[in-house]
Amino acid sequence: MAKAPKKAIDNRHYDVIVAPHITEKSTMMSEHNAVVFKVSNDASKPEIKAAVEALFNVSVIGVNTLVQKGKTKRWKGTPYSRSDMKKAIVTLKDGDSIDVTQGVN
Repeated sequence: MAKAPKKAIDNRHYDVIVAPHITEKSTMMSEHNAVVFKVSNDASKPEIKAAVEALFNVSVIGVNTLVQKGKTKRWKGTPYSRSDMKKAIVTLKDGDSIDVTQGVN
C-alpha cells in the first residue's frame, strides 16, 4: 500500500503545532498509535489534523483536544498563575508513526 502523497507545508502549520508533549502517559499512548502535542490555544481539530499530516507525512485517523487550565502557584510568597495550555491527542493510522525525539523534517 502506497503512502499518501506529501502535502504542501504552510507556515501556519508551524504555528499550530507548538511542541510534542512528552510525559509517562503520552509515552504509553504511543504504543497505541497516538501522539500528544501542545498546540496553540486557537487551533481547531481540522487545522491540527492538516498540520500533522503535512509536517510529518502520516495519515491521521482522529484528533482529541483538551485545555489544561493553568495552576495557581507561589514564588517568594507572591501568587501567580501559569497560562492555560491546549493539548491534542492525535491518533495515527496503523503502520504510521512519529518519532517526536527527531524533530520536524
